[in-house]
Amino acid sequence: MSKKGCCDSVGECFFDYYTSKILVIRSRKVGTLNRFTQALVIAYVIGYVCVLKKGYQDTDTVLSSVTTKVKGIALTNTTELGERIWDVADYIIPPQEDGSFFVLTNMIITPNQTQSKCAENPTPASICTSHRDCKRGFNDARGDGVRTGRCVNYNDTVKSCEVLSWCPLEKIVEPPNPPLLADAENFTVLIKNNIRYPKFNFNKRNILPNINSSYLTQCVFSRKTDPDCPIFRLKDIVEEAEEDFQTMAVHGGVMGVQIRWDCDLDMPQSWCVPRYTFRRLDNKDPENNVAPGYNFRFAKYYKDSDGTETRTLIKGYGIRFDVLVFGQAGKFNIIPTLLNIGAGLALLGLVNVICDWIVLTIMTRKHHYKEQKYTYVDDFGLLSNEET
Repeated sequence: MSKKGCCDSVGECFFDYYTSKILVIRSRKVGTLNRFTQALVIAYVIGYVCVLKKGYQDTDTVLSSVTTKVKGIALTNTTELGERIWDVADYIIPPQEDGSFFVLTNMIITPNQTQSKCAENPTPASICTSHRDCKRGFNDARGDGVRTGRCVNYNDTVKSCEVLSWCPLEKIVEPPNPPLLADAENFTVLIKNNIRYPKFNFNKRNILPNINSSYLTQCVFSRKTDPDCPIFRLKDIVEEAEEDFQTMAVHGGVMGVQIRWDCDLDMPQSWCVPRYTFRRLDNKDPENNVAPGYNFRFAKYYKDSDGTETRTLIKGYGIRFDVLVFGQAGKFNIIPTLLNIGAGLALLGLVNVICDWIVLTIMTRKHHYKEQKYTYVDDFGLLSNEET
């Protein structure tokens, strides 16, 4: 080989053809390693890929629609509104949302507001000592209205800039504790969820075929007694998330109702049922409690007999419930089955490659095994190892 030129060597390598040769090695160490590795590959393919991950199935993700209907009555008795009954038209704001609903649980009420002039709530930016401190027409995005240019008495000790706004202004106070609508914990919600797996032309809803009208009028979801009932008590939802409803109702919050549809369509369709879980979604970290809960403002408008427009401003606190639907369906398909079988056979082939590497590089008789493993033949006959 040393006398041959470089071009001849490259040419010989280029035109070499390699074929497999079976070398049977009677060694307990190598045989044990080989069979053990093969057993691991077979267990992985059968146990994990086929049984656990259902590698023989084609899969599809869920398409879903959700509608909700809340029911319940609450009684309040406040200085601003007196004794009042609250029904679903009062505390569900807005009446319908996409995949969620909001329940009013607490509020700060400012009644009988009119378009007039009044002293702004005292802040470092609104406190004044003379008219020169109040620029006429100034509109602070975080203020209460448009300034008139006058400095007026807010109370006996404090002066603030006068504004044109809805007066009297909303007072800056903490929400009532306990919450005004404490009875909201006994409200119930009917969640109707329709799902579809388009790849398999499969449809279902969470009101299962075994549920009739009489059962639906009296059931309430319970994991032990009524796990298939689609009607949930709000207190139960919050408690399943390991929260206290009355505490959460003071400042409000956000709850997640998770519905999971994991369906094996090779099995009877009755086995495809929803699984419900609940968790709190908003931040309640005691070390980061700036702007806690969930609240917003809305107003109810009226007109007096003389045509004067008035309104009742409500800063509402409540719990928003987001219904989140997840799921995956699987059904037998020959293509993923063949792909996973092919991958398993390829892994079995890799076992032989690993064992060959161990035999030819690590074992004590590796040189002897190499001589038996590789034989060189040309067009004129067998070449010895020395000739190669």
